[in-house]
Amino acid sequence: MHKFLKYIRTKYLVLKLLVALFSFNLILSCSSKSKESKDHLVFRYNEHKNIGSLDPAFAKDNADIWAVNQLFNGLVQMDENLAVQPCIAKAWTISEDGLTYTFNLRSNVFFHKHELFGTDSTRQVTAKDFEYSFNRLLDKKVASPGRWTLNKVDQFKALNDSIFEIRLKQAFPAFLGLLTMKYCSVVPKEIVDHYGSDFRSNPIGTGPFQFKRWEENLKLVFRKHTNYFESDSNGKKLPYLEAVAITFLPDKQSEFLQFAQGNIDFVSGLDASYKDDILTATGELRDRYKDDVNMIRGPYLNTEYLAVFMESELPELQSDLLRKAINYGFDRKKMMTYLRNGIGIPANGGFIPKGLPGYSPEIGYSYQPEKAKALVREFKTASGITEPEITITTTSNYLSFCEYIQRELQKIGITVNVDVIPAATLKDAKANGKLDLFRASWVADYPDAENYLSLFFSQNFAPNGPNYTHFKSELFDAWYEEAFTITDRNKREALYTRMDSLILADTPVIPLFYDEVVRFTRKNVSGLGINPINLLDLKRVSKN
Repeated sequence: MHKFLKYIRTKYLVLKLLVALFSFNLILSCSSKSKESKDHLVFRYNEHKNIGSLDPAFAKDNADIWAVNQLFNGLVQMDENLAVQPCIAKAWTISEDGLTYTFNLRSNVFFHKHELFGTDSTRQVTAKDFEYSFNRLLDKKVASPGRWTLNKVDQFKALNDSIFEIRLKQAFPAFLGLLTMKYCSVVPKEIVDHYGSDFRSNPIGTGPFQFKRWEENLKLVFRKHTNYFESDSNGKKLPYLEAVAITFLPDKQSEFLQFAQGNIDFVSGLDASYKDDILTATGELRDRYKDDVNMIRGPYLNTEYLAVFMESELPELQSDLLRKAINYGFDRKKMMTYLRNGIGIPANGGFIPKGLPGYSPEIGYSYQPEKAKALVREFKTASGITEPEITITTTSNYLSFCEYIQRELQKIGITVNVDVIPAATLKDAKANGKLDLFRASWVADYPDAENYLSLFFSQNFAPNGPNYTHFKSELFDAWYEEAFTITDRNKREALYTRMDSLILADTPVIPLFYDEVVRFTRKNVSGLGINPINLLDLKRVSKN
């Protein structure tokens, strides 16, 4: 009876949200102009994971980051090729020792209108605003999850209205990339002081769109910022769209149905509920969608992998023979074809994903079942264990991958158990060294391979850092620290590759695949683009 009532409540919620979506579309579409005319100006998408905050200091999850990116700007921004470009800072210099960054700010950047700004209802952004915003990010009372982005900063200050200076504790070549994160956006002190914690739902920024309306769990609306400072290459003011409308249908299947019916303009990612409906086994659009839908795909800075806790007491996992056998023992390409319709790149390279400088396709493991069997036999002889057995811990979302690996490894002589636990439980257990072998993923916080290699630096042992495997190598640690001192990009990337090769040789991880960004849009949408950090940038999007 309880399950039945829960089922009814879930269906009622979905129905309520669908009604809200219909009403929302009607409100946005109805005016003296035709529906087609309005559709030309409004970009609609669904956020099934919901949005927790519109305050950039709390832009931790993708759903929040996407929304915040429409409302706020920082000193610099990332282009689709992962190159750092000017934003509110029109130019900058870096001292020879790599410690001092001096930013020259634009004079034509204004906050979204708000009555608290006084007569003009807005004001110009100055270096003092960045000084305030960075101090707020560091404020322990604010408790921003992005506080760590300034860990390497010694001090910062506004030299005048247009010059902002940051001094680092030590050289960090990836620092500019770090500043592109939404945590580092500028916010106005008087508005934050007025709203306090409610700034999360009353955001005022400088972005291409400004906040209009938010009915949590139902709908969110942004309108065009008519005084936005950026223009396209032809001198036309950005953004092109009049509005952005976000709905909150709670499951991907309902979201895809709305997309298929033309009620939303964009769907991101490939979910099991619709992957076979829209794509062939080889990753091509099915014929019935080709006339109405565009698919965009490209590398995503996300490595999916199995992690080995290197302090495990299990002899199977203490042995590099068996860890290497696991790496050789399953066909990653076949796994991607059958489980992901060809979306994703088999991880035959290192831990650094394809699309990021430092990646090498030569340092990883290919599918070699006979070699894997030989390594298992060698392990049995050396250890006296005749029936090696391991357990992979995962969440339900990745059960199919772990079951595939289970079947493949049993063919080479390893018994594999799969333990499915809730995501929150897995997160806590891996941080505290309670799992011997578990599925994990690492999405880049910023586009530099150092972000991936930090998972293997011994001073980052979990729970105090992201080294969940407790991998330790004096040579790796020395190289990791040396990388901070190398300003030549090519030399630094070559060192990253050597570090990655060392990791793969010691096998604390079994890379599975490098993810891909997959976006489906209606044919009338242009300018959406794609990027390896999967950031949603709508300022150059138009509909025709």
